[in-house]
Amino acid sequence: MNGFPFSPGQASTFAGPYDTLFFSLLALAGVITAGVCLTMVYFLVKYHRGSRASRVHPTSSNLRLEFTWTIIPLVLSFGVFFYAARLYFNMYRPPARAIEIQVVGKQWMWKFQHPEGQQEIDELHVPVGQPIRLNMISQDVIHSFFVPAFRVKQDVLPGRYTTAWFQATRVGSYHLFCTQYCGTDHAVMGGQVIVMSQADYQTWLANTSGGQTLAQQGADLFRAYGCSGCHLMDGSGVGPSLIGVYGRPVHLADGTTVIADDKYIRDSILLPKSQVVAGYQPVMPSFQGILDEGEVLQLIDYVKSLGAPQQPGQPAPTVPAPGGQP
Repeated sequence: MNGFPFSPGQASTFAGPYDTLFFSLLALAGVITAGVCLTMVYFLVKYHRGSRASRVHPTSSNLRLEFTWTIIPLVLSFGVFFYAARLYFNMYRPPARAIEIQVVGKQWMWKFQHPEGQQEIDELHVPVGQPIRLNMISQDVIHSFFVPAFRVKQDVLPGRYTTAWFQATRVGSYHLFCTQYCGTDHAVMGGQVIVMSQADYQTWLANTSGGQTLAQQGADLFRAYGCSGCHLMDGSGVGPSLIGVYGRPVHLADGTTVIADDKYIRDSILLPKSQVVAGYQPVMPSFQGILDEGEVLQLIDYVKSLGAPQQPGQPAPTVPAPGGQP
């Protein structure tokens, strides 16, 4: 399209349904507004002062008309609501087969980490037709990840993981923006999402290999910072074993139970005394200010690689996870 486009091109599975919802709401609002305004103009012209229109026995009630202008907008509103609700749930429930990319927003750049170990700054390479799940956090202030062509926008917050996902449908390069004012160079905090064919993406992965996967990088950090000296795999250390802990319930010293998800593991690394595991002493030092968010994501990926929750139909054993111990 030449000139100024009315809307960004559609390059993801969300783009079509999102545009359908947007233009349906626009058309519905336009029809209602036009109907109300035209009716007002009609009565202004017909009954203006001095007109010869009959004002004898004015109508005080018309149930058929009242039911019509109540029921039709109600049905249309419910239709829009259910369509929008279905789209919302689809946008916030990434498929299990999605490739998980770790994203760190910081002043003023985007850092991406692939599961195979590749790291990118302000560029993200992804394969076409493959669901991509973004696990995002901010290193400093609030940012917002926005790719107009994908109709994907998600705030990226400090101290909290947020997620978004998309499935690109067209090969090409698409603008990435930060849409939350984040400081002096907010306007230049952007980048590109480069969508490649499956074959080209595999070639790119092979040619940009970082040598180690994200989990292997996390394992190196785990040993370098002495975590392996306390979290022995047989459970005999000062801290509990981490094998199979991810995604399972953890009993805490205060009597509560939490799920060992990404946030819990992050808090256990940076705020270890906030959630102490039952049966262990709160002696683990905090790594806040020592590890950046990218390194924390590597450690989380390493913990994930040590095991997963039980298979469907099997009971989930309660295994303690890191928290409140070294």
